[in-house]
Amino acid sequence: MNKILSNWVRPAGRSSKKHFATLMSAACGLALAASADAAVQPLSVNGNKILAGGQQASFAGNSLFWSNNGWGGEKYYTAGTVAWLRSDWKSNLVRAAMGVDEGGGYLQDPVGNKAKVKTVVDAAIANDMYVIIDWHTHHAEQYTSQSIAFFQEMARTYGNTNNVIYEIYNEPLDNASWSGTIKPYAQQVVNAIRAIDPDNLIIVGTRTWSQRVDEAANDPIAGNNIAYTLHFYAGSHGQGVRNYAQTALDRNVAIFVTEWGSVNANGDGGVNYGETNAWVDFMKRNNISHANWSISDKAEGACPKRMVCFLYFFCKHFAHHEFMTPNYVFDSAAPRRKEAKVTH
Repeated sequence: MNKILSNWVRPAGRSSKKHFATLMSAACGLALAASADAAVQPLSVNGNKILAGGQQASFAGNSLFWSNNGWGGEKYYTAGTVAWLRSDWKSNLVRAAMGVDEGGGYLQDPVGNKAKVKTVVDAAIANDMYVIIDWHTHHAEQYTSQSIAFFQEMARTYGNTNNVIYEIYNEPLDNASWSGTIKPYAQQVVNAIRAIDPDNLIIVGTRTWSQRVDEAANDPIAGNNIAYTLHFYAGSHGQGVRNYAQTALDRNVAIFVTEWGSVNANGDGGVNYGETNAWVDFMKRNNISHANWSISDKAEGACPKRMVCFLYFFCKHFAHHEFMTPNYVFDSAAPRRKEAKVTH
């Protein structure tokens, strides 16, 4: 969201570490634990539920930062990063946030940005993960023809796999009309994908930076296996946005949280533990899958001293409830853990 940096937890003694572990345990409950079954199951939508192999399930993982050239996050669009997320964090979902119209994005360098996305997708398939291909823009309706061409190529290339999820609009703005602007754009792209790939999951962004899923539920897109995007940042979005989500669920549409964080929407501020817990409980209760924003080394907001940061709300091992420590960064040259001294 708006080039936000990864959130960071601020440890403050034994009690905060205990609180951190408690929240981490709650977040772990959102993911379908890694199992001996390696290959991913086909996803489908039944009412307000997303099913895997016909069974109710939810998935947890990480969103990469914008793919744009020169923004810093693009260096993590590697097979090594994806494999590390799978093996070390036990993530079963990764999101490739391909920047579109901003500097260094797809419109300026389609070959380079598409190559980054394909690297991530191929690695996700190799590691038996789901992967979201995200058209990461706030103005997708201005680039409908480019979006159709891109997603048609992705469908031709990856539509025969169960791994790929198409996210065709990251975050429409507050002044975008759902019925007048967002839905007509999305319907065209959905139809273009379905002409090639009849069944892989498609996720559609909603008004107000993908918060107004209730509006989409009132006027849903025609087609099968469609879910709607919900984004939240716990420092800025609370019960009001959860009410939108609950309304959408009550109207029997499926929701997928493709981006979320625990601080403010602009990337600043401390961790809002209360709202983060409330959101985690909400997602767990409703079996909503999610991708945590983001893998980045941008110095901003709650990230201390230009360290390379991950959003922290994931278990090191989903299945065994082991937790990473708050003072946790990874080397930009190779995705491995190392301890860091954090100065506040």
